[in-house]
Amino acid sequence: MRVIAIRPEPSGAKNTIARFDVELSGGIRLFNLKLSNGGNGLRVFAPSAFGTAAATFTHPVAAALAEAANKKLGEIAHNAARKAD
Repeated sequence: MRVIAIRPEPSGAKNTIARFDVELSGGIRLFNLKLSNGGNGLRVFAPSAFGTAAATFTHPVAAALAEAANKKLGEIAHNAARKAD
């Protein structure tokens, strides 16, 4: 699994931390997933289509997606801090 791109949400975006795109094994790519800070930790949601989720994830897959996105956000923050120095 590889995070292709991540876009941090503005600070006023309630529980949403970022939107991201990911490539899974087998060349499957998912776009515009939402990383949220829920009551029990980080959660990942797929975009909706016609009023319902376009994809769903098992708990282990959702946890791996959240971890990968959170790691990528940390890398972005670290690189931004290095550029400021």
